[in-house]
Amino acid sequence: MDIHQLETFLAVVEEGSFSGAAKALGRTQPAVSQVIGRLEDELGQRLFERPARRGGMTDAGKALVEYAQRLITVREQARVALEDVRALRAGRLAIAANELTCLYLLPVLDQFRRLYPGVSVTVQRSLASRVPASVLDYAVDLGVTTYRPAEPGLRAIVVYRDQLLFVVPPSHPLARRPEVSITMLGSESFVAHHVASPFRDRVVEAFRAHRVTLQMPVEMPTIDAIKRFVALGHGVALLPGISVEDELRRGELVRVPVPELAMERPLRLVLRREGELSHAVRAFLSVAEHHATTAKGAYSFVNE
Repeated sequence: MDIHQLETFLAVVEEGSFSGAAKALGRTQPAVSQVIGRLEDELGQRLFERPARRGGMTDAGKALVEYAQRLITVREQARVALEDVRALRAGRLAIAANELTCLYLLPVLDQFRRLYPGVSVTVQRSLASRVPASVLDYAVDLGVTTYRPAEPGLRAIVVYRDQLLFVVPPSHPLARRPEVSITMLGSESFVAHHVASPFRDRVVEAFRAHRVTLQMPVEMPTIDAIKRFVALGHGVALLPGISVEDELRRGELVRVPVPELAMERPLRLVLRREGELSHAVRAFLSVAEHHATTAKGAYSFVNE
């Protein structure tokens, strides 16, 4: 029993005869009779009284009408739902990011939601080290990382070229300098993130290479906490530029260039190499690429 057979069956019911159904469907009466005959053979019951051309239903035929209508309705609902997804009037987009990389997503998602308000968006908080696995396991559609994933099943697109910035409170003596050397930072108290990262290791190595003591007497659980504590006058910090844009603009923190600590932190969108991208993912990538061309600055869209 297939949809075509049920559509033919309902046409006979609605038109009251096989000839009427044939006319409505644009087919011949023998063709309609053959479809109904096959349906009756599959069900093992007559659906119409004989002679069949009058279209009078048996009890079995009357029982089938409601279910046939339901199936046709469900088929139409499914078609509409799929068309909504294709046209991005519906659908879902799941992205894995951490506290830092989520900052990149905000302006891009702002544009995406304005264009496609019917698409449900979920940003899942994830440790950076777990993002590639989440994408490969289909737990999310996309991930955002500060490193290029080593997994061969993933590809990455550089979407933001961030910089590691040395920041101090406005009252700090170094705040008035146009530039400082790493050798001048041995006596400074750095407020650091309590979670180790590849960039923290690079900073530690830079201080070691220049034979400068790196003091980190305070560790905080979030970047936001670090910014606020430093703004209150408790030490200095090395933070991603994307995370301190507002504080620098408002004058709550001051950036002081340190040539020896100039480190780029590219942010990457991570996605699977294999498989069909959903309509929502393709639309998001298009928005991200357009945002890179219009916002410019640190934004980019470069396949690695």
